[in-house]
Amino acid sequence: MEYLLSARHYFVCGGYSREHDRQEDELNLLVIIVDTNPIWWGKQALKGSQFTLSKCIDAVMVLGNSHLFMNRSNRLAVIASHIHESRFLYPGKNGRLGDFFGEAGNPPSEFNPSGSKDGKYELLTAANEVIAEEIKDLMTTSDIKGQHMETLLAGSLAKALCYIHRMNKEVKDNQEMKSRILVIKAAEDSALQYMNFMNVIFAAQKQNILIDACVLDSDSGLLQQACDITGGLYLKVPQMPSLLQYLLWVFLPDQDQRSQLILPPPIHVDYRAACFCHRNLIEIGYVCSVCLSSTYSATSALSVLHARQPLRFLCLLC
Repeated sequence: MEYLLSARHYFVCGGYSREHDRQEDELNLLVIIVDTNPIWWGKQALKGSQFTLSKCIDAVMVLGNSHLFMNRSNRLAVIASHIHESRFLYPGKNGRLGDFFGEAGNPPSEFNPSGSKDGKYELLTAANEVIAEEIKDLMTTSDIKGQHMETLLAGSLAKALCYIHRMNKEVKDNQEMKSRILVIKAAEDSALQYMNFMNVIFAAQKQNILIDACVLDSDSGLLQQACDITGGLYLKVPQMPSLLQYLLWVFLPDQDQRSQLILPPPIHVDYRAACFCHRNLIEIGYVCSVCLSSTYSATSALSVLHARQPLRFLCLLC
């Protein structure tokens, strides 16, 4: 009996060790995009809402810390999607914690966060400090001018894909990296970004990158399509003060763990396209057979070419 128990213990521990080594060799990168539109958050403050941007950032920090705690090989990046720019909140612009793929548990020698002396985990303390510093600098230095006050979400997604692509090139030969993007959306969709947004979605699908969406206000048709195409999760938060609970419940598990959990069911996806002339969502439109552009009316789609040949109708966008 002792030999059987020893053999069983050997195989069980050996299997666990191999599985543990496999998990250590696999990196999991989570890129969080936070909508920091000052117009939307300013309206929330005027309404007297208890849910402010600072509380949203606090929830993002907790989610990021939890993701890093799940496995020492997990990696994190946070991007602020503003009205005039997309800025990395973590890692910061000063380059701290940029050496993500060094030895786990061995931060760079110049890395010495102020909060590491009180017993806190240095990586989490530094991440919180960098995020708080960057979001404060972004909101205090941003100048609200011009007529376009939409969140540059398509640009933020493109920056996230570029960052993931760069990180993939820095991964060691014996390592694999799984990446996913979480978008925390506040303001309404911008029809002007439809084409750029769809290009980003298909680029993420080609690279097997999941796009998850956590919507705070009105539903986003663009993010619904992004989640459905890439295999991510879409959730409209019923109560904004409970954002942290939904982030930890729905979006903390990675794609391998989600099959073992009971998550919100899929939602109906709005696949309406935006017309090329006014960027409005349309249900019935006209499509050019040459360039495949869609418009809401035939008159806006076609022009008459006066030539020696018989009259021909040409698309204005061709």
